[in-house]
Amino acid sequence: MKPQILFRKIHHWGSFAIAIPMVIVITTGILLQVKKEISWVQPPTAKGVERTATPTMPVEQLFEVAKAIPEMELKTWDELERADFKPGKGVVKFVAPNNWEAQIDTHTGEVLALNYRRSDIIEKIHDGSWFAEWAKLWVFLPNGVALFILWLTGMYLFALPHIKKAQKKKKKR
Repeated sequence: MKPQILFRKIHHWGSFAIAIPMVIVITTGILLQVKKEISWVQPPTAKGVERTATPTMPVEQLFEVAKAIPEMELKTWDELERADFKPGKGVVKFVAPNNWEAQIDTHTGEVLALNYRRSDIIEKIHDGSWFAEWAKLWVFLPNGVALFILWLTGMYLFALPHIKKAQKKKKKR
């Protein structure tokens, strides 16, 4: 079988096989690219009263403020998904496992913002781990490899007419 016929078949059936996972990856990838511009995806970072590198309140006290917010559903440090310090903005972001984010002023302890954070969920959908941990390696990784193969075969199929044309020109000379 000629390489171009084999590559067309690979391209044809490979495109069909990876269509649904690739739509998921492309859609979530676009959302992740613009997450800072769309507050629905990731809330903008608030600014505290003082924007210095050193917080005046102890971290434990800041966590107590976050813990007191019912939406956060936090009781201990172990439950916390992450704490993101933004010293240049005078803010610490506490992110709970339920994807609620509290932004607290590092100098006054005031809650500056409380928002639902979707970017982490979108990222898990993007890499496949939201569906199941095995889906990441057994569905989304093979689809990435298949997409690379489709790119290679597509580039070959794209370049082939140009190569043939150049060969014909060379023969005529």
